[in-house]
Order: sequence, then C-alpha cells, then structure tokens
Amino acid sequence: MTLKNCLHCGLEFAPCPRVPSQSYCSAEPCQRARRRLWQAIKRSNDTDYRDNQARAQKAWNQRHPEYWKRYRDTHPEYTAHNREAQLLRNGYSLVREVVRPDPPASMMKLSSGNYRLTEIKWHGIAKMDVIKVITISHYAKEVAQR
Repeated sequence: MTLKNCLHCGLEFAPCPRVPSQSYCSAEPCQRARRRLWQAIKRSNDTDYRDNQARAQKAWNQRHPEYWKRYRDTHPEYTAHNREAQLLRNGYSLVREVVRPDPPASMMKLSSGNYRLTEIKWHGIAKMDVIKVITISHYAKEVAQR
C-alpha cells in the first residue's frame, strides 16, 4: 500500500483501499477542509445547490434573529477586527476598478486647489502607473474617520 500526503495538513496517510483517489487524511480539520472545498465548487457550478443553500441560510437567520447581535456582544475582538477591515475596504473603494491609460479630456479637468498625489501599489486592471488624486479636504475626512 502506498502512502499519500494529505492536501490539507501535508502529513502522510494510508488511503482507504475502497477510495483509491483519497487525497485528505481522516483528521477532522482535514475533512472539514475537504467538505468546504467541495461545497465551494458545488456552489460555483450548481445553481440549484446555490439557491437551496441561500434559502436554508435565510430560514436559519429568520429562526435566530438575535444571533449576530449576541455574537458581536460576546466577541469584541471580532467586532474590532471587522471594523478595521471595513475601514480598509472603504479606503480601497476610492480606487476605480478599471484604470484607463488615456482618460478623456473631460476626466482630466481638475479645479485649481491643493491635491495629494499617491502612487498606488495595486495589481488590478491597469496598463500604466496609477495615481490616486484626492483633494486635501477629502484626505482630511478620510484620516479623521480612521
């Protein structure tokens, strides 16, 4: 019998003889990872499965309306982390998803004033160097929100 390396934990294991294509060991975290991968693939390929999952989640949320409020109350570190992550997401939303290499002249008209230019280290869809331009007053509001 040949040993295989688990795709999740990387440890060697002896696959079940009845399942020659077994790729995950029998440890609970590895089986959980295997099921999550299967569910993600199933959701992306099967619209019926995705709809059933959405209906089941909605029904569960209706049966447990106070769950998330209680969870946030009892897990302040989760709430703080989520708040910080949302601030980052809000900051990234200032950047357009697609940057045009040669914007039309109407987009290039800026009123006179003070601006802060920031180079963006971003690997989205952009063909040239990207520069984010915001007014100083908008920048001050952004900093004050942090």
